[in-house]
Amino acid sequence: MAARDVICGDGVAFLASRLPDDHAIFTSLPDHSEVPLLGVEGWKRWFVDTVALACRAIADDAVAVFYQTDVKHDGRWIDKGHLVLCGADAAGSHALWHKVVCRVPAGMTTFGRPAYAHVIAVSRERRLAPGASTPDVLPSLGKMSWARAMGSAACEVAIEFIKSTGARTVVDPFCGQGTALVAANRAGLDAIGVELSKRRAAKARAA
Repeated sequence: MAARDVICGDGVAFLASRLPDDHAIFTSLPDHSEVPLLGVEGWKRWFVDTVALACRAIADDAVAVFYQTDVKHDGRWIDKGHLVLCGADAAGSHALWHKVVCRVPAGMTTFGRPAYAHVIAVSRERRLAPGASTPDVLPSLGKMSWARAMGSAACEVAIEFIKSTGARTVVDPFCGQGTALVAANRAGLDAIGVELSKRRAAKARAA
């Protein structure tokens, strides 16, 4: 039976230690609204630095997958896919794939957040053969366990890829209520989550 360990603590501090070779990262970094003391520009710098830290925490051939939804702030667009790739580049990692996930049906207007989300896989040394390509546009997020959760269908795609790399443990340093951890366990992979909120950490353990 796959194991799950949820730590109530600081995900950034957790990433400061290098992870074992059979670990992969699958996470979604918090929005600027969740760290208001940084301000928007400070949050952008923090976001890029934290992506880079996550990329450096894993083995050269391991993968990190980021699920992020863009936001609008003060009439301006914040492209979190771009921020992920800036962080990956700073760590010497490259994109293996960049998928777009439809959050609502095509043609529907949304406000505040776009009609899509990004799922981006990166690695320093791993390469993806052309024959291993999978669809770049996913038609649906799937079910969400809470408002800020990753969609279940998008999680399944990410976890299936992570499992194909030979990883045995999935780490989510910002695990929220544990959506990624549940998906990893269902695929037979062990999971480690880190969550600053005691309430959310408890829900992640019980999910």
